Amino acid sequence: MKKILVTGAGGYIGSVLVPMLLKKNYKVLAIDKFFFGQNLKSKKNLEIKNIDVRKLKKKDFKNIYAVIDLASISNDPGGEKFKKLTWEINYKSRVKNALLAKKAGVERYILPSSCSVYGYQKKIVNENSKVNPLTTYSKSNYAAEKKIKKLSSKKYCVVIIRQATIFGVSKRMRFDLAINAMSEGAFNNSKIPIMRNGDQVRPFCHVNDTCRFQIMLLRCSKKKISGEIFNVGSSGCTKNVKSLSSIVKKNINKKVKLLWYGDPDHRSYTVSFLKLRKLGFKTKFSISDGVKQITNALKSRKLKKTKKTITLDWYSHLYKKNKFLRQ
Repeated sequence: MKKILVTGAGGYIGSVLVPMLLKKNYKVLAIDKFFFGQNLKSKKNLEIKNIDVRKLKKKDFKNIYAVIDLASISNDPGGEKFKKLTWEINYKSRVKNALLAKKAGVERYILPSSCSVYGYQKKIVNENSKVNPLTTYSKSNYAAEKKIKKLSSKKYCVVIIRQATIFGVSKRMRFDLAINAMSEGAFNNSKIPIMRNGDQVRPFCHVNDTCRFQIMLLRCSKKKISGEIFNVGSSGCTKNVKSLSSIVKKNINKKVKLLWYGDPDHRSYTVSFLKLRKLGFKTKFSISDGVKQITNALKSRKLKKTKKTITLDWYSHLYKKNKFLRQ
């Protein structure tokens, strides 16, 4: 059985990915500080370490087949409030750990980055297009991409994935992501929050789909993926923010009002996923699927909006309590 080291294993994507890896008969070393709670159950072939990713050593990568480096200060608001930490974790820590993994003999390293590195674009962009990161979060991600991509070699397969904005149900739920927030607002308050002016275009991707692709990368021929970048999402899930409200309304099936907030959002980009399809990967989940899953989970009370489900609010709370990523 191959062993996979997953950083950020208790996060929004990680808490979905780890159980999927175990079902696919991988061993998993889960690395996380679990600031949002311990949401991984002890299972056979799962080793859990509560450790800061900045403190990993070469020995931690011993006998590891692949690293999926999810740990990051996530989203733009968090990146702007905690700029120093964002650069330390999203850039410096990832570069350091990618290098340690290579030295330890790890065969594959997957860097989950973000389509936000495209920033604002008038034309459809692909993996070879010029990027335009506009925030600390996107700039730190792109800096990590550039540095880590250079580590790729015949023996060390490095793959970068630029994920669309993720949506869907997770044990570490986030209601600060567009589709998730709209679904929760419509269900609980009959109001759909929309960041001004609503014309900004975004690609979206269900959390299960990005996890499926990451697992696929563990099995793909190295020749097809080593040193490559892949946009992860689909044209069917690419919408402007205003049109998302129509999809939410249709699936909520109740009268709702639009709740406008924030300053005009200058990030807008339409992304090509042709390279992803050529590799043989297709997404399975639509935006409607995600809205239905979230509302059903809210109805059954499996999900509830709390301070922990709004990333920046919880980061800020922990920081005030002197419990947040202080070395």
